[in-house]
Amino acid sequence: MQRFNEFTMSNAPELKLREGDKAPDFKAQTNGGGTIALSDFRGKDVVLYFYPRDDTPGCTKEACAFRDHFSKFRKNGAVLLGVSVDSTKSHDKFAEKFKLPLKLVGDEEQKIVQAYGVWGNKSFMGRKYMGTHRVTFWIGPDGRIKKIWPKVKPEAHAEEVLAALEW
Repeated sequence: MQRFNEFTMSNAPELKLREGDKAPDFKAQTNGGGTIALSDFRGKDVVLYFYPRDDTPGCTKEACAFRDHFSKFRKNGAVLLGVSVDSTKSHDKFAEKFKLPLKLVGDEEQKIVQAYGVWGNKSFMGRKYMGTHRVTFWIGPDGRIKKIWPKVKPEAHAEEVLAALEW
């Protein structure tokens, strides 16, 4: 049995949203200077993945895995959105550095992370702090949550989500 520690995967938060719930709508700035709302994608599958911070080891692995499978997500008609509390300026640098084709949503005021229940207590190397938990939501064309991944392994997660979308 593989064991995970705080370096490879954080503990899953207590999520208030459940599969079948209506996904909270939001409107926010993205990398590249755009603004999007979740409701803009009604009628499409949306993969909304929350991650702690731009350009950190785990977040980079996860983003690059989504980048490497981006064409498969598009082929399946899915919209891929990454959300962190970083600024859009930080997102611009991160996306440019790693050639990320997906939209990164800025949530500096923590409204989206709060609405989805992914902001909470974390610990790293014995230090406790508040931060974003790595959680992914698959939102169906009807705006309802189809699946939630509360524990994510950054390197393998894109393939795991893609497998679910292809069922």
